[in-house]
Amino acid sequence: MPEKLHPNVEKVAAVLAEHGLTGEIVVFSEATPTAATAAAQLGCEVGAIANSLVFDADGEPLLVLTSGAHRVDTALIAETIGAAAVRRATPEFVRAATGQAIGGVAPVGHPAPVRTLVDTWLSRHEVVWAAAGHPHTVFPASYEELIRITGGTPVEVER
Repeated sequence: MPEKLHPNVEKVAAVLAEHGLTGEIVVFSEATPTAATAAAQLGCEVGAIANSLVFDADGEPLLVLTSGAHRVDTALIAETIGAAAVRRATPEFVRAATGQAIGGVAPVGHPAPVRTLVDTWLSRHEVVWAAAGHPHTVFPASYEELIRITGGTPVEVER
């Protein structure tokens, strides 16, 4: 890891350490904007990438950690949480809710807690990889650790 990390990555690293996660944050030389590019860099299945997708659920932020092998069914998510509408958030909404930019949103390290749903499909992988607060960074965790550190709810994200 470089000597000086982006402040968002430092914040994420501190939260991970507080929760006892011991996996090292991986810093890529280039951004990994898709699950496929991250999986290729890591040498893992695309399904082991935990995409952090922020949605606008009736005006409130909703973070969905979904397997890179899945698409989020927003109608299913709205039914699941009892929202009238769940739609993809704007970049400004994402930054306001998480303090991080699209492409590097971590499941933790936000200014305030964000309601989080975790794709049950991720449980099929011993190690999953999530963004660490910047588009060039990821960290390893188990499915159970992701639920624990986010206070997330396990859900099906597609029909």
